[in-house]
Amino acid sequence: MANIRKRRGKWTVSIRKSNYPPVYKTFLDKPTARKWARKVESDMDRNQFEDYSDASKTLLTQLLQRYKEEMTVKKKGARSETYRLNWLMRHKISKINLMRLQSKHIYALKSELTERNLKPQTVKHYIHLLSVVWNTAKKVWGIHLPAQSPFELVVLDKVNNTRDRVLDSKEYSKLLEVADRSKYNFMKDLLQFLYVTGGRWSEVINLKRCNVQFNERLATFVDTKNGEDRTIPLSNECIKILKRYPFGDTFFPIKYRDYYDEFRRICKVAELANFTTHDLRSCAIVNMLKSGMNIAEVRVISGHKSLSQFQRYARIKPSDLLDKINQV
Repeated sequence: MANIRKRRGKWTVSIRKSNYPPVYKTFLDKPTARKWARKVESDMDRNQFEDYSDASKTLLTQLLQRYKEEMTVKKKGARSETYRLNWLMRHKISKINLMRLQSKHIYALKSELTERNLKPQTVKHYIHLLSVVWNTAKKVWGIHLPAQSPFELVVLDKVNNTRDRVLDSKEYSKLLEVADRSKYNFMKDLLQFLYVTGGRWSEVINLKRCNVQFNERLATFVDTKNGEDRTIPLSNECIKILKRYPFGDTFFPIKYRDYYDEFRRICKVAELANFTTHDLRSCAIVNMLKSGMNIAEVRVISGHKSLSQFQRYARIKPSDLLDKINQV
C-alpha cells in the first residue's frame, strides 16, 4: 500500500509491494500524489508497472560512456566508433536525461550534423549509433526505458552511396608509375597486390607470412570483417610481389595514417579524381568477372556473403559488354 507523507512542504509517496523494488516520488500537492500512487498500484496489480527510477537519474552521456567501455572495445571498427562516441559525449544532447530525450532533440542533432557538411551516410551513422546504445541499455543492461524509443519517430533520409569508379588500363598504369616513386619502396607492390587480389586494405596489411602457402599459392586472411578467415588463391604475379619482402611477420609495414596521406598524394599526382583505396577492391572484382569467372567463384575470393552486397562492387558497365553482345 502507498504511504504518503508531507515533508518540507512537499508530499512524498513511497510504495512497497512484493516482487517490486521500492518506489518513491515527490509532488507539490497531495491530490496529485494520491492520483499517481493509485495508478502505480494499479499497474503493479496488473503486472504492467515499469520502474523508470534508474532512467530518470541517468544522462545519455553515461550510457555512451558505458557502451564505449563495454561494447565498442570488442569491435573491429572500435577506432571510428570511439571517435563518434567521444564527439557525442561532448555534444549537448548527451546532457539530456533519458526520460526527457525526445525525437526533437534527435532531429536537432541531425540538422546540426548536416549543416557541418557531413555526408548523409555519416549523419546516419551518428543517429544509428545513438539508437544502438539506447537499445543496448534497454535489452542488455536491463534499464527500464519508455516503450516507444524516440529514435523510432525519427525518419532518416535514404542514402544512395553506390559508387561506379573503376580504373581503366591507362589510369592503372599511371597509378603504378607514380607509386613507384613513393618514399615507401613497397607502395607500388602494395597497390598492385590490392588491385589483383581484391583484399581489403586491413586484410592485406595484416597478412602474416605464416598464413601464406607459397608452394600451394594460397593466402589466408585471418579474422576478416565478417569475423571469419578467408583463403584466396594467389596469382604468379602476387607470389612474386610477396617474395620480394622476405623479412618480418608481415609484408607491408605501414600505419593507416601514413598510408592514407601517401595514397592521397599519389592520386593527386596521377590525376585520379574521386578514387579511393577501397575502389581497388571493386577493380579486382570487375576484372575477375570480365576474365570469365562466375559470380560464385568471385565471391569465394571477395568473401561477400550476400549477393546484394557483392553487386555494389561488381561495377560492370554497358561498354564492358560490347564484345559479348555479339556472341548472344
